Amino acid sequence: MDKHASPEARGAKGGLARADSLPSGRRSEIAREGAIARWSQDIPRAVVEGEIDFAGRRVACAVLDTKLRVLTQETFLTTLGRAGKAKGGQGSQRMIRVGGLPPFLAAENLLQFVSDELRQAATPVMFRTLRGIKAYGYDAKLLPIVCEVYLLARDEHLRALKFAQERREKGEQVEAKAVLLPSQERIVQTCDMLMRTMAKEHIVALVDKATGYHDEEVRDEITKILEQYIAPHLMPWTLRFPDEFFRQVYRIHGWPYVPGNRKMPQCVGTFINKYVYEPLPPGVLEKLQELNPVTEKGWRTTQNHRFLTDTGNIHLDRQITSTITIMALSDNKEQFKDNFNRVHSIKLPEKKGPLRLKAEKVSSLPLFATLDVTPKVA
Repeated sequence: MDKHASPEARGAKGGLARADSLPSGRRSEIAREGAIARWSQDIPRAVVEGEIDFAGRRVACAVLDTKLRVLTQETFLTTLGRAGKAKGGQGSQRMIRVGGLPPFLAAENLLQFVSDELRQAATPVMFRTLRGIKAYGYDAKLLPIVCEVYLLARDEHLRALKFAQERREKGEQVEAKAVLLPSQERIVQTCDMLMRTMAKEHIVALVDKATGYHDEEVRDEITKILEQYIAPHLMPWTLRFPDEFFRQVYRIHGWPYVPGNRKMPQCVGTFINKYVYEPLPPGVLEKLQELNPVTEKGWRTTQNHRFLTDTGNIHLDRQITSTITIMALSDNKEQFKDNFNRVHSIKLPEKKGPLRLKAEKVSSLPLFATLDVTPKVA
C-alpha cells in the first residue's frame, strides 16, 4: 500500500481487501444487514391502523410511533374527490405545487383562504405501515382545515352572487364575481358533508377510535409479548423451514415440487404468514414485518425468523411441525384449511372493519344558479 496515501484512501483499500477475503455468503449477509439498517432509519412507523367510513367514503388512518395521527394520502385525496395517485409514479413529489401546497389547495381562487397553519400541515408525511411498506399520509387535523377552506370560499361565493342579484334588482347591470369554479362544486358538497359528520367528534378522536389506539391494556400486553419474542438484533441464519414443509405446501396446492428450489411464488410467503406466523401471539408478525420491511423491489431482505428470540423460535418450530402434520393429513388446500381451523379451534384473524359514521344532511344551495338578468321596474 502507498505510504503516502491519505488515511481515507488507505482505509478504503483495507476495506476492499477485507471484503475480498470474506466468503461470498458472508459478504451477502453483511450486505443484507446493511440494507436493513438503511431501509429502516429515521422513518416513523405505524403502531396501529384502521379505517373511517364517512358515509361510504373510506379513509385509511394510522397512529405513528411519534403519536401523529395520519390519513393516508391516497384515501385523503379520493375522499375529497381528487385522483388518489400522482401521475408518473412519483408518489408525494407531485403532491406539492404552488407555494408548498398540494393540488387540492393550489388553485388561485383558494389561496386567500389558506392560513399559515394550513401551509405547514399540508406537507405529506412519509411513514411505514404495519407491514413495513413505505407510504405517505397527511396529518389527520388537515382534513377539517381543508374542508373549512372550501366552505369559506363557498360562503364568499354566495355573498358575491347575492350582492350581484341585489344590484340587478335595483336596475344595475353587473356581473357576479364568482369565487368558486364549477369543477369545485362537488368538492364543496363533500366538505360540507365531512364537516357536519365530524362536528360531533374531533378527527383525532375518530382516528383513535377507528384504530383502537387507546386500548392501553391490550398494547401493554403486546409490549410484554414482544419483549419475549423479538430479538434485540438480527440473529445468525439457521434453517427453520425444512424441505418437507415446502413439499407439503406444493402438494396440497397441486404444484410440482423440485427439492432444494427456494425460488417460490409470492403466495407461498402469504401462506407462511397466515398459517405459521399469524398463530404466534398478537403483535409478533406485525413487529417482524416492521423490522424486516418489503423493499422497493418487492421482497424482504432476510427471513423473518432471524428477528425472533429463542422463545420465539421454539414457538415457531412447534407451529411449523404442527402445520406440516395438518398438511400431511389433508388432500388439498381446502381440506387443509378446515383441518387447520379444527385443530387450532380458532378463526384466523380477520381485518378490522371500518368505523362507520352516519352522513349528515348537506346544504343544497345552488352555487352556480343563473342570475335574474331583468331589472325590476319600480
